[in-house]
Amino acid sequence: MAFVLFVSGTASAGTHAGSSNDAGDADSSVSALVDETAEPTRSATPTPTPTPTIEVTVEKVEVTEPIPYTSSNVDDPGMEKGTTRVATAGVNGTKTIVFDVTYEDGVEVSRTAVEERVSVEPVNEVIAVGSKEPVVVQPDPAPASNCDSNYADACVPIASDVDCAGGSGNGPAYVQGPVRIVGSDIYDLDRDGDGIVCD
Repeated sequence: MAFVLFVSGTASAGTHAGSSNDAGDADSSVSALVDETAEPTRSATPTPTPTPTIEVTVEKVEVTEPIPYTSSNVDDPGMEKGTTRVATAGVNGTKTIVFDVTYEDGVEVSRTAVEERVSVEPVNEVIAVGSKEPVVVQPDPAPASNCDSNYADACVPIASDVDCAGGSGNGPAYVQGPVRIVGSDIYDLDRDGDGIVCD
C-alpha cells in the first residue's frame, strides 16, 4: 500500500498565508500606534481686539451774557417839535446761565442749559421827543427913518427947517455936511447949485 504526502505544497501555502496575516496585523498595530501618538491638528484662533473704554464726565459751567437794553420815546411838551434829548441813559444788564457740559475723553460733545438767573437788570433808554409847536417870532418893524430922503451921505433931519451946522442959520435942526442932494433941496441948502451942501 502506497502513501502520498503533499507536505511541501500545503506547508508552503499555510506558511505563506500565515505570514501574510502576521504582516497585515503588524501593519494594523503600527498604524494604530502612529494614530495614537500623533500630535492632533489645531486651528489658529484670532486674538480679539480690545474694545476701547470712553471716559464720560459731566461738569456744570457758568456763562455770563449781557442783556441788551431797549429804547422808547416819550412826548415832551416842554420841547419844540424836531428836538430830542436822552431822558434816561440805557445800560445793559447781565445774566448767568448754568450748563451741564458733557465730555468724552476730555472733549465737549454736548451742553444743556439747566438754570438761568439775572445778575443785573438792564436800564432801558428813554428818549424825550419835543411836541411843542415852535413860536414864530416876528421881526420888529424897521424904525421909521428920521432922515429926509432928498439928501444922502448924511442924515438931514426932518424938521420945519434945517441949516448947516456951524453956519449962520437958526435951525431949529442942523446937519453936518457934506451932504449930497438926491431929490429936492427942500431946505434950500444948495446956495451955489453944485448939488453938494454944507461942504
